[in-house]
Amino acid sequence: MIKTASKIISAFLTGLIFFTPIRAEAVDAWMAAAQSLGVLAIYNSTLKSMLALGNDVNAQMAARQQDIKKNGADKNPSDIQLVDEIMTRLVNSANYELKVNSLPFVWNVNDSEKFNAACYPMNYISVNRGLLSGLNMEEEQIAFVLAHEMIHGLNQHSAKSYAQAAAQSLGAMFIGMNVDSSNIDWSKFSGIVNYSVAKSIILPAEVEADESGFYIATSAGFNPGAGAAAMARMDYYFRYETQDIFEVDLHDKPNEQTFSDHPDTEVREEKLSQLMTDYSMGHVTVKKVERQYKVYIDGKEIYSAAYARAADKAYYFAGGLAKAFHDYDNVDAWNFRKGAGNHTDFLTDDKVFQQVRDIAFLENIGDKIRSAVAAAYKNEKPAIRKKYFDAENKRLDALKKIKAENLNADTKAAEKLRINADAYNDHKEGKLALIEIERAMQAKNQDNLAECLAIRGRAKAICGDFDGALADVNQAVAQDDKNLYNFLNRADVRRMHGEYDLAFADIDRALKIDSKVAVIYQLRGGIYDELGDETKAEENFRTCYELAKKNPRSIPLKYLKRIDAKAAEKLGDSDFSTNP
Repeated sequence: MIKTASKIISAFLTGLIFFTPIRAEAVDAWMAAAQSLGVLAIYNSTLKSMLALGNDVNAQMAARQQDIKKNGADKNPSDIQLVDEIMTRLVNSANYELKVNSLPFVWNVNDSEKFNAACYPMNYISVNRGLLSGLNMEEEQIAFVLAHEMIHGLNQHSAKSYAQAAAQSLGAMFIGMNVDSSNIDWSKFSGIVNYSVAKSIILPAEVEADESGFYIATSAGFNPGAGAAAMARMDYYFRYETQDIFEVDLHDKPNEQTFSDHPDTEVREEKLSQLMTDYSMGHVTVKKVERQYKVYIDGKEIYSAAYARAADKAYYFAGGLAKAFHDYDNVDAWNFRKGAGNHTDFLTDDKVFQQVRDIAFLENIGDKIRSAVAAAYKNEKPAIRKKYFDAENKRLDALKKIKAENLNADTKAAEKLRINADAYNDHKEGKLALIEIERAMQAKNQDNLAECLAIRGRAKAICGDFDGALADVNQAVAQDDKNLYNFLNRADVRRMHGEYDLAFADIDRALKIDSKVAVIYQLRGGIYDELGDETKAEENFRTCYELAKKNPRSIPLKYLKRIDAKAAEKLGDSDFSTNP
């Protein structure tokens, strides 16, 4: 039950795309130029508004709906399942922290054939069907692309890039304007903030997203070589497979960084390959020699892959070796042993090691690997391992700092977390509501724990946990029986549980506290509608409509047509209505 209504954007919002060229330009230089041109204030104002939009649940839900409306929904359940599994693993297992003013990640697979993915300012990740097919449904490679997109969201790259582009292109349009999702022509804005302006701004963010995305993906257990493999696959796709001339603009010179609409995938492959080498404490390298990919341990060639999917084979093989060198500090931990057919086997059944073990078996190179690994540890300088793990711990300390900032967030930020959870409940997104309400309850300056309990109870009910839901809402009412929203949340839990009489009783108690709150009548109207009493439902929705200042989105379209036909006609079959 949201106290503060947030309006929903009504046009498609273009997010940061995965395929932008890499050219690391200093942000400070841009800021200095902005200041000299007198647009720095516009940038700061717009950034504030964009960050607010990025913390708007209704905008996040609308972005997802608009994506599907524009591009269609992927009809292949295998695509959806694959992305769900990857994103769930990244979200639940990777090392990262959301900023206090950032929303939990939401994602969807659309029906676009374009080889692309995007992250929106409000942490909505849009994945094109064409990306999945372009990467041959390779789970590990797709994971690196999605980890890259997560970094855009975590570091709020999209909001910052839009703000810079707005300051550069729109100038006085934003002066003195309290920019929000309702008073900007987003279709016009997104048309301006595209490659022609934004590509020269977001390049440093792309470099950061590749590198930090590597750490996100590997922390979730994905193969360290898969990022470089994805770049090799992209390069092949864009050079030899795509028929869309607007999808790619390859460089004539592989190492020349230009403002092409397509990134230099070879450079990105090299950088991600180097990250894998560093991850292995410097032991494992991959080199491309004509049409072959060769894998080395401390300069000694171990495996060579050629022709069909050579990059995949080599990088997965190398990535498995890199993972082992990273996780283990001695050869004994690799557990070399005699396996099937008297071949030398090693490591575990973890999927990240599958390719290196399979190839070792097929090529009968287990003993060769064991010899190279033993020599690598014997010659390893302890300072190298210490240096790498010091850097890794530094990254973890940075995450701890963000978490501490979240815990110590001011009362306003803590309240916003609570409001966001409530908004997710309104959208029937119980799992997301539970994520956000836990963050709200952990905040030291949360000033309404009773209402948090009520919101959590409603989220549990949406997820089907009615025993847990009733325990929470009952405790909320017991702690604060002066807050009408505690009664309304309990009423909705009881409605979902089919206890209509008890739900009405809670609504009556809410009315005694304040009879001028629109959502009371909205909830009661919805219950009467469920019971088939359209007369009483319409009566309550009429009262709600008046108290909500004739907001058409507060009323189900069926009843809005009776209450305000003109408003209903204007609203039409909107995909973005949040009413019951």
